[in-house]
This record gives sequence, structure tokens and C-alpha cells, in this order.
Amino acid sequence: MFNDFLSVLAFGVSPLPWWGYAVVALILTHITIASVTIYLHRSQSHRALEVHPAIAHFFRFWLWLTTGMVTKEWVAIHRKHHAKVETAEDPHSPQAHGIETVFWKGSELYRAEAKNLETLEKYGHGTPDDWIERNLYTPYSWQGVGLMLAVNLVLFGAVGATIWAVQMLWIPITAAGVINGIGHYWGYRSYACSDASTNIVPWGILIGGEELHNNHHAYATSAKLSSRWYEFDIGWMYIQILAKLGLADVRKVAPKLRKSEGKSAPDLATLQAVITHRYQVATAYARTLNTACRAELAALRSRVHQDEAKTLPSVGRVKRWLTTDPSGWSPLDREHMESTVARSQTLAKIVAMRTELAALWERSTESSEQLLARLQDWCHRAEASGIPPLAQFSLQLRRYN
Repeated sequence: MFNDFLSVLAFGVSPLPWWGYAVVALILTHITIASVTIYLHRSQSHRALEVHPAIAHFFRFWLWLTTGMVTKEWVAIHRKHHAKVETAEDPHSPQAHGIETVFWKGSELYRAEAKNLETLEKYGHGTPDDWIERNLYTPYSWQGVGLMLAVNLVLFGAVGATIWAVQMLWIPITAAGVINGIGHYWGYRSYACSDASTNIVPWGILIGGEELHNNHHAYATSAKLSSRWYEFDIGWMYIQILAKLGLADVRKVAPKLRKSEGKSAPDLATLQAVITHRYQVATAYARTLNTACRAELAALRSRVHQDEAKTLPSVGRVKRWLTTDPSGWSPLDREHMESTVARSQTLAKIVAMRTELAALWERSTESSEQLLARLQDWCHRAEASGIPPLAQFSLQLRRYN
């Protein structure tokens, strides 16, 4: 009898092999990630989909048990992140606060911003305000995680405390640290957003698809975060399953850039495509002109003195200039760029044409006809520039529809 009692204390009423506990921890944390990405992020923050009330309440209850996060606080902080991205007002930008601070102290930054009543009032609109939110989830936010600990201890004994600890660390590490930190610091970029967002890996499984963070910043209101054929967003897979069951209604996904093979002259449809898909257009420009930049930099290095050659930028830095709007350049980058293009007419032309292209989607005060005339003139000058990749890009641009 006493041995049975000790066994219950150690392993709970549901003893499992060691790998069984690992599977349980993985399943429980994955449900939490799914709740964050589907409900808090895509549904509540960006209104990309609407979920059935029963599913929404399951997510709310589960998040209360496993994170203690209040929906209004999470949504408000995330919306402010998008509104103030990469500035001093961004609650968790590694560009503003430093990568080490965001990665290791992301949850502390979250708690500090959650106390900012101005943030909650300005960005937290449209979140649940029913009886259970006002009387349980918000005032007793941390009692939920205490209840989760009790359940874990009953089911799994002392091992349950370890599982609970993993649950408590999962969101601070994966969401606050990895996505908010590394997702704005390291990775690849499918779209030339004005911020520093990156896709960490192309397969969004462990963190529910949030790994595709650059895709998200390019089209924040899209319920689907994957965009290329080799990318996978497990959160989108769950949303599709819910939709087929009638438990979710997808409101918006990222528009697709279409091309018309027989089109030779840019028209209003071309202009609209350039504006709508501006991040994709900027990325395509940098990718197409990459070879020309590489060749011109190599030619420059062969013409100048060895000491002067050391001051020339790398191909990667020039590519970053082409994928970032001039407003996002640092003073050092701007000075470096100006000194570089002063030595090369080809690089000067490539950078200037990129700046003019960006002006098309920034000139909101001009009429569509005026912007179209600018686009047509841009294409004409690009094709007469004497830079084959620039002419090639212009011919591709004409086909946008």
C-alpha cells in the first residue's frame, strides 16, 4: 500500500514510459502554440479568420491554463509591434532593444508593456469582454496555470511538475524569444518589407507556422503564412481542417501576383499589381539585379587601389540596399551607399531606379493616371539603360496583371 502511494506521488495516476512523458509534453505545448497562432495572432490580432465560438472559447480556456496571458494584452502588444515596428516604441524589436534583450528577456518586455494602459486602450479593441473574461480570465490570469500544475501532478506525479515547467517556458522561449527576437534578426527574406523581419526556417511546424515571420509582416492580415512552394505552415493546415468542419471562416489570404504572357505595355492593372505586391516586386528587383551588382563590384575592385577596394561594400550589403526602402537605411549605410555609387554609373543607375520604383507605391497624393505615366516612363528608361538585367526586369514588370 505504501509503495503504491509512493508510486502515485512519483508518477501520478497515469504512469508512462519516459518517451510517453516526452510525447505528452510535446502534445500539450503544441496545443498551446496552435492556440496562440490561430486564435491570438491570426484571428484576434489581425482578423484574418473567424473561429466558431466553441473553438474560440476552448482556445481562451487553454491559454488561461497554460500561459496566464490575457487576450486583450497580447493582442494590443502585438498590434503595437506592427504599428511601431523596429522603432523605440516597438515593444520587442531586437533592432531597438538588442537581440540578447529580446531573446532572453522577451517575457519581461511583454509584462512591462502589458502595464501600459495607453497601449491596451489604443490597440486592444475588439477583444473578448464577456462575463468570464471580466470575472475569471483577466482578474485571475495566473490561477489558471496553478490549476494546470495541479492537474499535471495528479496525472503524472512529480514528473508532471517537469512537464508543467516545460509548458510555462514554451511560449516565453519560442514566441517571445525565437519569433520576436530571431524572427527580426536572422533568417531569409521572401519579401522586401521595410522592417527587419525574417523567415527563420521554411517549415513552420514546431512554432505553428510562426517561423515564417517575414511572410507574415509582408501580408499581416493573411490567415496563411506560407507563400513559396517549399514552405509549410502547420497552422494553416489546422485552419483548413477547421474550415472544412464549419468551425472557421477564412477572411483573407495573401493575394497572388499574376502575369499575362501576351502583355507588352503597362496599364492600370500593372500599376495596381506593383502597388499591391510592392514587397515582392522589390525582392524580384534585387534578385534580378544581383548579377549586375556582383559584376560591377568586381570591376570596381580591379580598377581602384587595394586600400580603396577594402572600403567597397559586399554584394550582400548592396542587395540589402535594394531590398530596403531608403527610409530604412541607417546614416552609415546611406553614407556608404553614396560613396559607392559615386564611383560607378551602373550602381548609381541601379540604386536610383530602385528608389524611383519605390516612389510609385509611396505617392498616395497622385492620381492613378499620373502614377501610370511614371511607371511607363520608368520602364522605358530601364530598357534603354544599357544594363541587361534592368531591362529584363522591366520586361517582366510589364506583364504584371
